[in-house]
Amino acid sequence: MRKLLLTTAAVAAAICLAGCGKKEPVPETPNTFTDTRDGQTYKTVKIGTQTWTAENMNVKTGTSWCYDDDESNCKKYGRLYDWETAKTVCPEGWHLPSRQEWNNLVKAAGGDRKAGKKLKAGSGWNNYNKKSGNGTDNFGFSALPGGGRGFDGNFGYAGDIGFWWTATELSDGNACSRGMGYDDDYVYEISIVKSVGFSARCVADRP
Repeated sequence: MRKLLLTTAAVAAAICLAGCGKKEPVPETPNTFTDTRDGQTYKTVKIGTQTWTAENMNVKTGTSWCYDDDESNCKKYGRLYDWETAKTVCPEGWHLPSRQEWNNLVKAAGGDRKAGKKLKAGSGWNNYNKKSGNGTDNFGFSALPGGGRGFDGNFGYAGDIGFWWTATELSDGNACSRGMGYDDDYVYEISIVKSVGFSARCVADRP
């Protein structure tokens, strides 16, 4: 696998790790909206008090890429965006979620240590130690492992990890992102340089 400039050690160093007997939630039936900019239709789902896109954004704009520069990966995973572009990809009535809005999502899905399993799609994730990396997709969020693009132009981790931008800036060079992996049930918080390419979800301005 080509090396994305996001080594396992670097990710681990940047990660901020932010009930039994309870009945599991029943996923809501997804609604949809059509992006008038290019005619693409996206599923949406309400989780807790927030309404989210249930698919990664795929609008071709700004600094963005298909994984491995292969258009079929855009259809599968959506596009990868640098942070500045990610802030512009959501259509009218929607916006790139803040760090706090991601925190609200994770809390509604069971917390940092459990939410990944419940938010990940039921298929599309690689196996780990002969165990399935797929989630249970309890809420219909359907997170996929779209990987990322390093600032050197190399792609990596598709099938293993999904990375999503938040709108929260941490410094002049870094922004906050969230990640889920095939090998555990966590939702990670990652500080990363703004020039890498990550996926983007949108949250509705009004629930």
